[in-house]
Amino acid sequence: MSSIRLTVAQALVRFLAAQYSERDGERHRLIEACWGIFGHGNVAGIGQALVENGQGAGAPLPYLQGRSEQAMVHAAVGFARQRDRLSAQAVTTSIGPGATNLVTGAALATVNRLPVLLLPGDTFATRPADPVLQQLEHPDAGDISVNDALRPVSRWFDRVHRPEALIPAALHAMRVLTDPAKTGAVTLALPQDVQAEAYAWPEEFFAERVWHIPRPAPDADALAQVADAVRAAHRPLLVAGGGVHHSRAEDALRALADATGIPVASTQAGKGSLGHDHPCDVGGIGHTGTAVADDLARTADLVLGVGTRWTDFTTASGTLFQHPGVRFASLTVSADDAHKMAGLPLVADARAGLDALTAALAGHHVTDAYREEYAAGCAAWADVTTSVLLPADDQAPPTQPQVLGALAAVVGDDDVIINAAGSLPGDLHRYWRARSPRQYHVEYGYSCMGYEIPAAIGVRLAAPDRTVWALVGDGTYLMGPTELVTAVQEGVPVKLVLLQNHGYASIGGLSEQTGAERFGTAYRFRAADGSYTGDPLPVDLAANAASFGLRVLRARTWAELRAALARARDEPGPVCVYVETDPTPSGPPPQAWWDVPVAGTSERPAARAARTAYERAVRDRRHHL
Repeated sequence: MSSIRLTVAQALVRFLAAQYSERDGERHRLIEACWGIFGHGNVAGIGQALVENGQGAGAPLPYLQGRSEQAMVHAAVGFARQRDRLSAQAVTTSIGPGATNLVTGAALATVNRLPVLLLPGDTFATRPADPVLQQLEHPDAGDISVNDALRPVSRWFDRVHRPEALIPAALHAMRVLTDPAKTGAVTLALPQDVQAEAYAWPEEFFAERVWHIPRPAPDADALAQVADAVRAAHRPLLVAGGGVHHSRAEDALRALADATGIPVASTQAGKGSLGHDHPCDVGGIGHTGTAVADDLARTADLVLGVGTRWTDFTTASGTLFQHPGVRFASLTVSADDAHKMAGLPLVADARAGLDALTAALAGHHVTDAYREEYAAGCAAWADVTTSVLLPADDQAPPTQPQVLGALAAVVGDDDVIINAAGSLPGDLHRYWRARSPRQYHVEYGYSCMGYEIPAAIGVRLAAPDRTVWALVGDGTYLMGPTELVTAVQEGVPVKLVLLQNHGYASIGGLSEQTGAERFGTAYRFRAADGSYTGDPLPVDLAANAASFGLRVLRARTWAELRAALARARDEPGPVCVYVETDPTPSGPPPQAWWDVPVAGTSERPAARAARTAYERAVRDRRHHL
C-alpha cells in the first residue's frame, strides 16, 4: 500500500478538501472553507497546513480570517443553513480561551441541527511539561482539557491523541455532519504536538469520498395510520418546521396544501415553507404567532408537525392545543422528535414523507366551512399587519414594526433577512410576509445575541447572488460587532440595519410583565437612587460602525428610513442603516402564553400582580398523552 508522509494537520486539510456530499444526484463540496484565529495551540499545526494548502478562493480548502471564535462558528452556521446543510465550513482555534469561545456557537449549531466542524487545538498529548500554558489542571482527572466543555454541545466529539487515530475520527466526523437526523457541531480536538507530528498516511485516505444524504421513506403502516387520522379529523392543522427547508420540501408541502386545503402554520425555523400569499398559509404559530394560527391551534383536533421539535414557543409552553380530543402526528427524520407530544410517529425525510402522505390522502379535502373560517382569519390578520407596519405619519420616528414595514417595501423576493434575539423575532414571526423559501432566516432555537452579523457573512458567502440584511438592536450589536471588520476585509456586502432603543427592549417588556419592573434592562446612567433610570447613555453606535469601515446612513423618520434602505440595497460594499426607534408599543399583545416563572412571594405589588396572572395562565397547561 503506497503512502504519503504528512503532518497530522496537513493530512486533515487534504482529507477535508476531498470530501463531498450528495443528495438527489447533486454533489457538493462538504467542507468549503476553514475559518481560523491562530494561537500557540494551532499556529504551527493547522495554521502551517493551511499555508501549505494555498490561499484564496482557488485553494483546495480556502481560509477565512475571523475576529471572534464564537462569531466564526455563527458565520459557518449561517453558511450551512443557507446551503440546506449540504455544505459546511470548519473553524479552527487555539487551545485555551480560543477553544472555550467556541462553546456558545457549538450549542447554537447543535440545537438547530446545523453542521459545523470545530478544530480546536488542545494541550500536549505527550505532556512534555505539566502543566503547560492554558492547561486546565483538574483535581480528579489528568486527561481533561478545556475542550471537554465542548462535549455536551457537540453531536460528535473526539480527541486525536495519535496520528493514526485521525483516520477513524475524521471519517466519523463526516458521517455525523452528513446525517440529517444527527447533525450539529462536530469537534475534533487536536493536541498541538500531534498536529505537527509526521506520519505515513495511506493514499486511499485522501481519495475523493462522497457522502450520500438519504431521503428515508415512511413506513407503510405508520403512513396509513397518519393518513387515517387526517381523514378522520374535522379541524386538522399542519405545523411546518425547519425540517421542511432542510429537506427542500417546500414544493411537496404546497402540493399537500393544494390537494387537501389543510391550513399551514409555521415555526420560526419553518416560516417561508409556504408562501405568505398561499391561501392555506396562516402564519407563525405559538407565543410569537398570528391570531388566526393560534385560534386554529386551540380548536384543532389533529395537529400534523413536519420537521419540528415542538419547542415551548411553538406549543405556548403546553397551553396552546386545547381541543379535548386533540391528537398529534409528527413527520420528521428524527425518531426522537417523532415521538414528542405522544404523537403518531412518521419517521421519514420531510419531502419523501409529504409526497407519500399526499398520495395517501388522494381525494380528501377539508370542508368549505373550515376553509372559509381560516380565510376570514387570515384577512383579518392581514389588516392588523398593515396597520402595524405602516405609519400614519411618515415624518415621525418609526416604531420597531414600522422598521420592518419600511424594509419590506424595498427588499427583493430573494433577499435574506437575518435575526436571532430580542423583540425582533416576535415582530418578524407575526408580521413578516415571506416571499421565498430562504428569505426568512431567524435563529430561534438558541436565540443567540451576536449571531446576526457573522451569520449574514456566512449566508452571503453561501449565496453570493443574494442581498443579505442583518437586523440588529443596540443590545445585540454591543454583544459582537467585530465581524464587520471581516465583512470590510473580504468585501462582503452585508446590509446592517441597526436599531437604537437604548437597552434590552424584549427583556425589558418581559421583566415588566413578570413583576421585575424592567430592572437592569435599560442603557442609562444611574439616577440619584442608584437605579439605572437616568439619561440614556451618549453612545453613538453609528459612529462605531463607521470606524470599522462601513458606510453609514442615518435615518430619523420613517420616510428617511425607507430611502436609506433603498440606497443601502444598491451599495456595493457593507453598509449600515442606523435609526433610533420610537419605543411606543405597537400592535396587539402576544396571541399565546409563554412560561416564564414569576416569584412565588413578594412584597412588591408588581410581582404579586404578575404572580396572579401567572397562576391563571398556567392552569391551561396540558401534557398530551
